[in-house]
Amino acid sequence: MSEFWLISAPGDKENVQALERMNTVTSKSNLSYNTKFAIPDFKVGTLDSLVGLSDELGKLDTFAESLIRRMAQSVVEVMEDSKGKAQEHLLANGVDLTSFVTHFEWDMAKYPAKQPLVSVVDTIAKQLAQIEMDLKSRTAAYNTLKTNLENLEKKFMGNLFTRTLSDIVSKEDFVLDSEYLITLLVIVPKPNYSQWQKTYESLSDMVVPRSTKLITEDKEGGLFTVTLFRKVIEDFKTKAKENKFTVREFYYDEKEIKREREEMARLLSDKKQQYQTSCVALKKGSSTFPDHKVKVTPLGNPDRPAAGQTGRERESEGEGEGPLLRWLKVNFSEAFIAWIHVKALRVFVESVLRYGLPVNFQAVLLQPLKKSSTKRLREVLNSVFRHLDEVAATSILDASVEIPGLQLNNQDYFPYVYFHIDLSLLD
Repeated sequence: MSEFWLISAPGDKENVQALERMNTVTSKSNLSYNTKFAIPDFKVGTLDSLVGLSDELGKLDTFAESLIRRMAQSVVEVMEDSKGKAQEHLLANGVDLTSFVTHFEWDMAKYPAKQPLVSVVDTIAKQLAQIEMDLKSRTAAYNTLKTNLENLEKKFMGNLFTRTLSDIVSKEDFVLDSEYLITLLVIVPKPNYSQWQKTYESLSDMVVPRSTKLITEDKEGGLFTVTLFRKVIEDFKTKAKENKFTVREFYYDEKEIKREREEMARLLSDKKQQYQTSCVALKKGSSTFPDHKVKVTPLGNPDRPAAGQTGRERESEGEGEGPLLRWLKVNFSEAFIAWIHVKALRVFVESVLRYGLPVNFQAVLLQPLKKSSTKRLREVLNSVFRHLDEVAATSILDASVEIPGLQLNNQDYFPYVYFHIDLSLLD
């Protein structure tokens, strides 16, 4: 599952024992995989400032998640025919998102814990705001390019009545620069090919004999040339229409045709440059985390490998990628990392507000193993930590659910600090 629960409980002896009990029950019942989630000690400030930060972090959390979802969708749109591989580009610090979250370590260099909490939050907020602003401008430019190309492509689509003819006709198909003669293009239905060949010379006076030629055809008909004197154009059009032949209005302008072809080639080239096939090669070898330290303290399955032990490494990442895709990859990583730091900050602030000073709590990351067991997992947590809010817990616990020594909750109640992390960004 791509779902995580980030919880915290006081760090006193009673609650450490509760955490151990939670881990035992969830492990035996195969409900979740649990790891400690390290959060540094921040400068707390006043409780009033924490209350204000709690509200601000809630909004920042929502904004950050919305931003990374939009960026993930942009990766899909840019990759187009290769959108099935989009997930491969959604990495955080070079590793898959699950590995990053389960092996999270606070980035002291980017977000110094010694700074006041307000400053740390402000740094993250400004970073995310800048990424969103750049995302809007870059995707707007790409969408404009895409729209212009689609509009131009429409001119090369459709039937012979509507599509451009610049990529079909050539200079040799026309009599040009003649004071008296002109070449017309006529669309003839397929069933009428024979009739056209027999009658076109007699549709009007002054039609050049044997001047017709089939240039191209589609499912409905063919495009024929015919050369005649300029002064009988209108008469020829009228007679052609009476015989179900359609004269296509077209003037051969070599400069205009060249300009149109060059514009199509330029737009195709510009669009292609925004995305080219990624050349990310994975091979067995060194750590998955070349740029990120991994410190993991498993609470659940001790045999589960840490991300740094998977034996994969990135090689030649970014080669052959267009600038927009490359920007999306880099900044998606930055935004996602910032988002998880926001989650850590929320846990810290809410834990201090709920459990009080001095700061003493333990944060734990739970990864539910089955969607069908999330309700059971919630019941276990609510029962284990019911003492954190005994009055409220007693009113909602269901005594019918049996675990030795425990009464479990069947309702959506959190006597502990709880935040949800959903990594299904492309669903």
